[in-house]
Amino acid sequence: MAEPLGSYLLISLPKTQNLLHDETQDWLETNVNGGKVSVTNVDVPEFKIGTLDTLMQQTEEISKLDNQLNQAVNKVLEIIQTVFDKNPAFVEQAKQVEGRSVIDYLENFKWNTSKYRTDRSIRQLIDTISLDGLNLDNDVKATFQNYNSAKSNLAAAERKRTGDLTVKSLHDIVDETDFVLDSDHLQTILLVIPKNLVQSFLNTYETVVPFVVPRSAKRITADSEFVLYSVILFKKYVPEFLAAARENKWITREFNYDEESIKLLRNEYNDASTQEHSLRNDLIRLVKAAYADIVSSWLHIKILRTFIESVLRYGIPPDFSYFLLKLPHKAIEKGKSQLVEKFGYLGGAAVGVDRRGKIVKDSLHEYASLVDTDYQPFVLYELEIN
Repeated sequence: MAEPLGSYLLISLPKTQNLLHDETQDWLETNVNGGKVSVTNVDVPEFKIGTLDTLMQQTEEISKLDNQLNQAVNKVLEIIQTVFDKNPAFVEQAKQVEGRSVIDYLENFKWNTSKYRTDRSIRQLIDTISLDGLNLDNDVKATFQNYNSAKSNLAAAERKRTGDLTVKSLHDIVDETDFVLDSDHLQTILLVIPKNLVQSFLNTYETVVPFVVPRSAKRITADSEFVLYSVILFKKYVPEFLAAARENKWITREFNYDEESIKLLRNEYNDASTQEHSLRNDLIRLVKAAYADIVSSWLHIKILRTFIESVLRYGIPPDFSYFLLKLPHKAIEKGKSQLVEKFGYLGGAAVGVDRRGKIVKDSLHEYASLVDTDYQPFVLYELEIN
């Protein structure tokens, strides 16, 4: 699997005498991954908090939304790669947010106060942001499904143009002289016979069921593997004849000759091609807009989640430092360990962690089954931009 475009750690720390903002940033820039790290201040607004009980209820919900929107971003990206045949130039051009690259948007993130006003409650913000992102996700999935159907129809139409006689459309191969038309008793059956079975077919087709018209087998055309024949018999015995054809490995082609059907078949490929092209253009327009908006929704939810978790961890009034650390993908775990070693004391004595930031289960005693072992002793989230 290819490495992500950007790997990040988003952290929040309380501002205290021991954790002054500038000194903390200096330490991060100097010590995390041996100084091979880019540290950016994240501007997080001060939201209307409400009650702590409400925040406790919202933290689980916003965690699920964070994951849902992250999955939605990855799904849209997967569709972008599909629709552009993984062409790097077109894919990167589609990954724009507010006219900027997604990396630039993240590293210079600003809360969209005109769209998500900070004088509204956290409950209202969660509802508005999630509605924007998840509705678009559903629209993209539905449009992609429609496009895939059109693409399948075009592929089927293409097979009918270029395939062998078992699948090839017959509208330009047969004509009305190959059929008994307007008869109350007789019916024409089209059969595709493998070349190695032609002689056997000619020797036996008249006798596999009663009332096959003698010497009615007519060779219409052939390709490299098969020969197309027509046979005339009484309608009453058609089901028996078709069963016998299957037993003898003669391939039946259903075809009702009438001018209207012929006209539709002649237009089938052009119609399928036009439909596929139209839906592809619709999908391209939608996924470009959806990628930008869903990424924006996801990062706004991520920032809001960081704020909520910071209040629950560190208390009120909210006075926190937020940092975005960009690291090489392979250095993410090392960076986490260094951060835990430095700031692990913020988790207090209730939770023990090892040097990798993982909870030591033995330290939790009877609460071990209730706590996620990915829990960190301070607010820390990992982000990947693909």
